[in-house]
Amino acid sequence: MFRPLIVSLLALWLVACGQPKETTPVFTFTAIPDQDEARLVERFSRVADYLSEQLGVEVKYVPVKSYAAAVTAFRNNEVQLAWFGGLSGVQARLQVPDSRAIAQGYEDQFFVSYFIAHADSGVEAGDTLTDALAGKRFTFGSKGSTSGRLMPEFFLREHFGKAPEELFSRVGFSGDHSATIALVQSGAWDVGAVNYKVWEDELAQGTIDPEKVRVIWKTPAYLDYHWVIRGDVDSVWGEGFADKVQATLLAIEDRAILDAFPREKFVAASNDDYQAILDTAAAIGLLDPAQ
Repeated sequence: MFRPLIVSLLALWLVACGQPKETTPVFTFTAIPDQDEARLVERFSRVADYLSEQLGVEVKYVPVKSYAAAVTAFRNNEVQLAWFGGLSGVQARLQVPDSRAIAQGYEDQFFVSYFIAHADSGVEAGDTLTDALAGKRFTFGSKGSTSGRLMPEFFLREHFGKAPEELFSRVGFSGDHSATIALVQSGAWDVGAVNYKVWEDELAQGTIDPEKVRVIWKTPAYLDYHWVIRGDVDSVWGEGFADKVQATLLAIEDRAILDAFPREKFVAASNDDYQAILDTAAAIGLLDPAQ
């Protein structure tokens, strides 16, 4: 009489063992590749460890090869959080309903770009853009960069009343700020536009030769880098998760993490802060009309 009972219990045990255990999904994030990949992996691996510890979930950094790839990964829910520039953040939020900007670097409230020139370019430093730029070979960074393309192009158009292709003898896109610096320093391009933070970081590291390349102009200030989170994370990780991520980012005090960006600290941000970026991008044709 006990055998059927034992068999039944054994069957129930086997069924229970075969049931997959529910696991919390990995929370993933990415960042626009504004510098070489090794530096980015070092920087964001620290961020992933910090977020995982504070949020109580597994967090993974997913590197991407381009600004467009970062936006695509966010749109396709391959990542739920991203460190975007002003333009890429706007592009991403337009494609993902209810996504929002939650934090920005303190310095990103008044970001600037540097125009840099090779020593033999014949372009001198000044407080305004100079007519000596006409006819030079000019390189932007990535096509989707705020500090390496959007705002430099805006200020060029505003000052000269011309598109870059009409002003310069040749226009290129290096892909990232580090590449722009290296290319102008080598003389491959006469002039370029770069993120001032990357310039100052590389200058401190000794990779810039001031005898070969120098800053010739600093743009007016604008908003730039920020953290953007998808609007559906609460449905996966629980009510209030997005707010918890925001609070966690704003609470970062570890200098090793902050210096890697480099930023003094993170402060709160909202979508409305970037309306001017959206308007500027739309005005010079850098947003998909479908968006």
